[in-house]
Amino acid sequence: MYPENYKYTKEHEWILVEGDTGTIGITDHAQHELGDIVYVDLPKEGAAVEQGKALGSVESVKAVSDIYSPVTGEVIASNTILTGAPEKLNADPHGEAWLVKIRLANPAELDGLMSAADYQAYLGE
Repeated sequence: MYPENYKYTKEHEWILVEGDTGTIGITDHAQHELGDIVYVDLPKEGAAVEQGKALGSVESVKAVSDIYSPVTGEVIASNTILTGAPEKLNADPHGEAWLVKIRLANPAELDGLMSAADYQAYLGE
């Protein structure tokens, strides 16, 4: 259920790293807890994001939740598909409904994130 090649945070975000680029999204657990997602607020290209700080938010019928960046870097792309179709986050949170792509500023920050197995164990606690 949780891709093995992703890293995860305790705030329920994931990151897929390819070279110096990280693709960030929310986990299936997060979208399930949120319920029907109706709006996504993402940063613009060129925005600086800091590990552990809010980079945007997701609004569902239940609540508005901040999305926290798993790493520090610069936004190089936002998923504009979600602007017109935020519900895609409920359907494919680990795939087509990624949130942003960032250029990593400090790849060593990845060492503090959880593996898929660690994340699933965390959910089971």
